[in-house]
Amino acid sequence: MVKLNKIYTRTGDAGITGLADGTRLPKYAPRMQAVGDVDEANSAIGLAVLAIGDAPEAAWLTMIQNDLFDLGADLATPISDAGDPPWALRIIESQVERLEQQIDAMNAELAPLDSFVLPGGSAAAAAVHLARAITRRAERSATAAAVDVTLNVQALIYLNRLSDLLFVMARRLNDNGARDVKWVPGASR
Repeated sequence: MVKLNKIYTRTGDAGITGLADGTRLPKYAPRMQAVGDVDEANSAIGLAVLAIGDAPEAAWLTMIQNDLFDLGADLATPISDAGDPPWALRIIESQVERLEQQIDAMNAELAPLDSFVLPGGSAAAAAVHLARAITRRAERSATAAAVDVTLNVQALIYLNRLSDLLFVMARRLNDNGARDVKWVPGASR
């Protein structure tokens, strides 16, 4: 388990940070950008949980927040040809499958879309849409980092599915799509 006795260490004052295996790299490195964007997505999901209140979606998102800490640890742990150390935490296929099952269950209750949806409708849906957009950025950062370093494919897939889940959840929170605000192309010309 993690134990934090001291919050500041001064080891990052020069713009360098450490990975889980002790490797040091610049804070602006693509891998660290992905870790930071995952952290931001997690924070946005925390705000969405507050906007949702006691609805079942809040419990789902809290479980996902835990997954995102796993995902951040995954991204911060280099993959080695020698194999993972016993302490390495990786996103696994069953975590992705759980998201897919939730997406399918929620989507089954929604009317098919006949237009793109603007982020909004209800406060809860708007908060979930914001978390979705930030999750998409985290996915872009992670796939960009994967050009230079080997990353766990399941972690990348998880981010992609999570943004899909957040989109469907936002529609569900908009009275199963009845309160969706639809895009009307060129309406403000």
